[in-house]
Amino acid sequence: MFADSKGYSGFSVDDLGKAKEFYGGTLGLRVTEEEDMPHLQLHLAGDTKVLIYPKENHEPASFTILNFPVDDIDKAVDELAARGVRFERYEEFEADDRGVVRHAEPGTPSIAWFKDPAGNILSVLNESA
Repeated sequence: MFADSKGYSGFSVDDLGKAKEFYGGTLGLRVTEEEDMPHLQLHLAGDTKVLIYPKENHEPASFTILNFPVDDIDKAVDELAARGVRFERYEEFEADDRGVVRHAEPGTPSIAWFKDPAGNILSVLNESA
C-alpha cells in the first residue's frame, strides 16, 4: 500500500525560532520554512525531510527521535561540544568522559545522546564501531 510513498517523520517543539537556530546553526542542517505554514523542514542526506512543528503544550519525547550516523564519533562529539551541546548520561549506560557509550559487543554502535532546545533526544552514533 505505501511501498512507493515517500513517508517522512515529524516531531514537535515549543519554539520554532530556537529550533531553527539549533538545527540550522548548531547542527549545520539545511532548514526551510513555509510562508503559509508554521513549521520547519529539515533536509537530510538522501532527500530525506523531517517536519518540525510548534505545539503549545509540547512535551519532549522520552526516546531518541533522530539519529545521526557519523564516521568519527569522537570528532562529532568534540565539534558539538565546542558549539555548546551538552551530552546526556543515562544511568543504565556507562559513558566515557565525553559522554560516549562504547559497547564491547561486535556490531553495536558507539553512541552519544543530546537534546534539542525543546528537550527532544537526538544522538550521534558510529555504526561501524
